[in-house]
Amino acid sequence: MKTIAIIPARMGSSRFPGKPLAKLLGRTMLEHVYKRVALSDALDATYIATCDEEIQQAAEAFGAPVIMTSDKHERASDRVAEAIAGMDAELIVMVQGDEPMTHPHMVDTAVAPFRTDPQLGCVNLVRRIENEADFYDANTIKVIKNQQGDALYMSRQPIPTLAKSGFASTSAYKQVCIIPFRRATLLYYTQLPATPLEQLESIDMLRLLEHNIRVKMVETEFNSQAVDTEADLARVSKLMESDPLLSSY
Repeated sequence: MKTIAIIPARMGSSRFPGKPLAKLLGRTMLEHVYKRVALSDALDATYIATCDEEIQQAAEAFGAPVIMTSDKHERASDRVAEAIAGMDAELIVMVQGDEPMTHPHMVDTAVAPFRTDPQLGCVNLVRRIENEADFYDANTIKVIKNQQGDALYMSRQPIPTLAKSGFASTSAYKQVCIIPFRRATLLYYTQLPATPLEQLESIDMLRLLEHNIRVKMVETEFNSQAVDTEADLARVSKLMESDPLLSSY
């Protein structure tokens, strides 16, 4: 299966304007994401999708191919769907541009289930939440799974409840924004009307769940920290200082 990665990025983040081009250990955050994703053996190509000329210029300067898209998209998934409209790839891996700790093996892990399940349309990586502060952080998307490992719900609120146990004894998971779609599923996503919970939570995957479309959750062994605020950027900078992957690019 031809597999490509698309990294959606825009300057207009409400929580951290200009976030993709914020400096992180001497490079823009977007460059870290692109270079690390492109190291995956599972990918045939990696692109950046944006509506901003500033991002286009920066991306092309560090060697990334860029696809320009509309500035009307509210959801990253819709931007990615526009970007792949003229491509023939069967699997499209959406990697958010604010995941600079992405490891290429995370991409490999996320696409692996498609090789054995021809009915599977979408996968999302998850990681156990180890920090109680992250559990209560609205920027951390929490995930509830069923017994088969598929998503039941995602929320920015702290779920599941801790009413009967403390955080240390609760299995809480966070979304890691490496999300492969089968091409048909991604294009179908764009045809579906936006849903109430998707809009309330501002979470792309809820559009699929509310339309009763399966999203398989796959746990990753790699820790990851998305950057939603300048404080997150400082935290990630410290976490990445000794990252051996840095020498690969």
